[in-house]
Amino acid sequence: MAARSLGCGVGRLLGSLPGHAGPRGWPPPGVSALRRAASGPSGSVPAAGVQPASYPMLRVQAAQQPAAFWGPLARETLLWDTPYHTVWDCDFSSGKIAWFLGGQLNVSVNCLDLHVRKSPESVALIWERDEPGTEVRITYRELLETTCRLANLLKRHGVCRGDRVAIYMPVSPLAVAAMLACARIGAVHTVIFAGFSAESLAGRINDAKCKVVITFNQGLRGGRVVELKKIVDEAVKYCPTIQYVLVAHRTDNKVHMGNLDVPLEQEMAKEDPVCAPESMGSEDMLFMLYTSGSTGTPKGLVHTQAGYLLYAALTHRLVFDYQPGDVFGCVADIGWITGHSYVVYGPLCNGATSVLFESTPVYPDPGRYWEMVQRLKINQFYGAPTAVRLLLKYGDAWVKKYDRSSLRTLGSVGEPINQEAWEWLHKVVGDSRCTLVDTWWQTETGGICIAPRPSEEGAEILPSMAMRPFFGIVPALIDEKGNILEGNDVSGALCFSQAWPGMARTIYGDHQRFVDAYFKAYPGYYFSGDGAHRTKGGYYQITGRMDDVINISGHRLGTAEIEDAMASHPAVPETAVIGYPHDIKGEAAFAFIVLKDDTSDSDMVISELRSTVATKIAKYAVPDQILIVKRLPKTRSGKVMRRLLRKIILGRAQDLGDTTTLEDPGIIAEILSAYQQHKDKKATSQ
Repeated sequence: MAARSLGCGVGRLLGSLPGHAGPRGWPPPGVSALRRAASGPSGSVPAAGVQPASYPMLRVQAAQQPAAFWGPLARETLLWDTPYHTVWDCDFSSGKIAWFLGGQLNVSVNCLDLHVRKSPESVALIWERDEPGTEVRITYRELLETTCRLANLLKRHGVCRGDRVAIYMPVSPLAVAAMLACARIGAVHTVIFAGFSAESLAGRINDAKCKVVITFNQGLRGGRVVELKKIVDEAVKYCPTIQYVLVAHRTDNKVHMGNLDVPLEQEMAKEDPVCAPESMGSEDMLFMLYTSGSTGTPKGLVHTQAGYLLYAALTHRLVFDYQPGDVFGCVADIGWITGHSYVVYGPLCNGATSVLFESTPVYPDPGRYWEMVQRLKINQFYGAPTAVRLLLKYGDAWVKKYDRSSLRTLGSVGEPINQEAWEWLHKVVGDSRCTLVDTWWQTETGGICIAPRPSEEGAEILPSMAMRPFFGIVPALIDEKGNILEGNDVSGALCFSQAWPGMARTIYGDHQRFVDAYFKAYPGYYFSGDGAHRTKGGYYQITGRMDDVINISGHRLGTAEIEDAMASHPAVPETAVIGYPHDIKGEAAFAFIVLKDDTSDSDMVISELRSTVATKIAKYAVPDQILIVKRLPKTRSGKVMRRLLRKIILGRAQDLGDTTTLEDPGIIAEILSAYQQHKDKKATSQ
């Protein structure tokens, strides 16, 4: 059944009348460029007499005249120290992406100072701590002062413009301040998810050549203590560029403080609460964020200043129908791009109140999200299908126990949401009255690229479908021969023919890898790595990854990373990892391993492999199933045919397709037999 928005068209999204300034100075004047072209709220007189057909006109302008579309928005939405002279200069053939050239600004000023000048006591952050009912509210004034003290502390410890700073912290106001402190002094932050192992942390620190790490003594999540400082201590043993470790305290427990360690709160208290902002070029680095690819080494994707901030702010406002005074609840971790764009930069640039969720969806019970919605009066809720599928299994009572009438928009992120989860989220959580936006985007895109909103007034929303490209996003579906697929009801590789401001600019230290990963497969186009279907109605539905990347609970992970970790075991000469559907996680990892002939205790090896993956990558990367086989299916040239392994575990062994390149076709029967024994053993043990 299609859901329809109640007055959530472009007119309401952009405001009803030109010249009206809401609380905290929103919207800034630049949005008037969009407003003037948008119809008014449902039932009202269209703004400036513009007809409702203006939404398609905006789409066309953004696609065909990007300079005319983005130029006025950037000039008037953001506060500039120096105006830019060129809107864009992009060439996909060389991976060249540049926006607002010649302009200078400071991101932290746009996220903090602007709002402090107008409304200093407005709440910037609500820290929803692990224990429910213990939330902490941080005003824009307080956040600015904390940011400045931390920025001054970084400068005192030798951090200069362009230096990289690793942030290994769970969701907290201090973590947000650390990001903004880096932005204030022109340093580059790389937030590393606080669930990664010491080895993964060290690898990222060394790749980025970070000078400083900021962390907590411990973390709290779901009632459990996470030993963050111990993990950092282990990591920095192998990180020669680290000069200082700044240690904040989340708990009262004392931790070992070594020669590199600095007590963060104690030293911050000595600093001035004012810090002059660095004026940064539009294309200077703002942050790096590591993401998995189809090869084993994570990629340090680089996002720059002005284009990223503009795109994060605009998508936050338009996709979610953010209105001044709303409480925006994105429950993502700040260690991922969703937390960067829709917990920190987008909401704060818009002067919003953003929720920081430290806990888990089932702590202390499966009603945690909805109790929080009731208590904090959250207006927009943005979460992952993994959590929705988990909560769905606990039934409706945990949802209906709480008042969710404050909710207007529900959002889904991280992976395609299945129909059952979509229907439950819409009908049970949203009482069939909330707009539900299934959003598609990536670390590389910087912000939402395809979503049901914005749209024409009252336009339909179809279940489990991202549907509509955002302004300036021009998709192209391309077949395996490189042909552009015209018309509707077609499927192909999801590519984009035109740049947008929020895009990543390069892979740190390896621009050629950036070009090879995203622009080589289909020359002249950005290739997302995903496949998509364009429906008969012209809408986009994501069909999943086309490369060797799996999506575990919204965490993108290269199968090669897991294979590399497992292959480090002395008893495992070969391994192949694939993704397969999982009821809760969306996808899980399935590992096929070959053991050396002299291996005596296979169960011990499997246990050690699980521990190795958890240590080298993270616990969520541990394969759900590990199957011992005598050989892996290979082509005559030695390439492992993972598609055959995937079909076997999906029960499609009768439809293996072309196997003529297999070195030994008899291996299929071997693996099928081993897999059947594996299934029988699991069934017996349950």
